[in-house]
Formats: sequence, C-alpha cells, structure tokens
Amino acid sequence: MDKKAKEKVLKKAYDLAFKYEEKYGGCGQCVMAALQDAFDRPNPDTFKSLSGYAGGGATVGDAGCGAYVAGILFLSGLKGRERDNFADPERLRFESFATARKLHRKFIDDFGCVICREMQMKLFGRPYYLPDADEMKKFLDAGGHTTHCPDVCGKAARWAAEIAIDDGLISEEQLKELAK
Repeated sequence: MDKKAKEKVLKKAYDLAFKYEEKYGGCGQCVMAALQDAFDRPNPDTFKSLSGYAGGGATVGDAGCGAYVAGILFLSGLKGRERDNFADPERLRFESFATARKLHRKFIDDFGCVICREMQMKLFGRPYYLPDADEMKKFLDAGGHTTHCPDVCGKAARWAAEIAIDDGLISEEQLKELAK
C-alpha cells in the first residue's frame, strides 16, 4: 500500500470535516461531505438525509454522535446490503456490522462513548440542550464549533477513511488517484 497516498487522503478527510463543522455545523453532514469529497464519491441524497442528524439527533443530544453515524453510513455505502437484494443471502450486512464496529471501537477508545451527550460531558464537562438559544450560545462560547466538535468530526472522517482503505473498500488504484 502506498503510505504517502493513504496519509494524504486521511489528512484530507480530517481537514475537510474539521473545516466543514467549523464553518457550517451539523456534524453528520460535515463528516459525510468530507468523506464524499475525500473519496470523490458524491451522493447528494445521503448528504441531505443527514440534515436532521446533528447534536445527537435533532440537536437534543440523547442519541449517537452525528459524526459517528455519518462514518457508519459512509462505510456501509461502500459495502452493504442493497435494497434490490434485501434478503441478503450473501450476508453483506454482517460485513457492514463488523466494519461499523471498527469505527465504534475507535470512538470508544478515544471518547469512551458514542452518545453525543456523554461525549459533551467528556469534551466540555457538561452537556448542552442545543434547541435552547441560551444553551446554544454557551455551547458556542465553549468552543462547540471552533475546537471540540470540529475535532470530533475530523477524527471520525479520518477513522472512517482509514477503515475504508485498510479493509480494501477503496482499491489501491483509487487511493493513488485520490492522492494526486
């Protein structure tokens, strides 16, 4: 494997996700956009479908981190069960589960959890209820969209990209082309 090409793509995934979260917010969409751009795999419908998934789902914090969810969606989009093969006799969904668990492990190792509110406790020392304007201001003042969440998004995109490359979901030829 071309280690320089791999590192270039991983850095691009991290940098794009960080920048998108910092500029636009919406962790799920930011990670998906970064991965789609880093791998030149645009999918406007998948990007759009993550519109409501930020701040732990609907910005209430009680579900999975949007960056985590987007990483799983991206990886499953590379190799997963197709709608026209719902029965999945090849059991591709179980391969997707195993791939997703790799991303899960990275989140657990780094953050100790995958739930937004719990991640906020670790990163900020407290959770925020983002639909409340005062809480949102406190979240922003604490670095929500300047340091903490952009870094989470960057890590999620980098980790998902690394898993995609290491698991052969992206070919060596594709990797070299992407690194140009």
